[in-house]
Amino acid sequence: MALPKRIAQPEPTARPVAVPPSAPWIRRCTFRRLSRVGTADGAEYEVSCMYPDRRLPLPLGDLETGVAVCTGCVADHVFRPDED
Repeated sequence: MALPKRIAQPEPTARPVAVPPSAPWIRRCTFRRLSRVGTADGAEYEVSCMYPDRRLPLPLGDLETGVAVCTGCVADHVFRPDED
């Protein structure tokens, strides 16, 4: 009788982005994408807007610039209902 072999757990392909506690608060949007950009002294984040069709990202810059742009967004339907 053959015994089953143990299979190593596969690594996840996407990992959640951990935003540092000192980062400014951003309302949760269904079209925003945060990307971690590695630097020599640590990690920085790049913000992109995927509105309206989620095909081409509109780069908004770093986290500070993205907060200013996203806070001024007038499309109220893109924010999650639990954020209002």
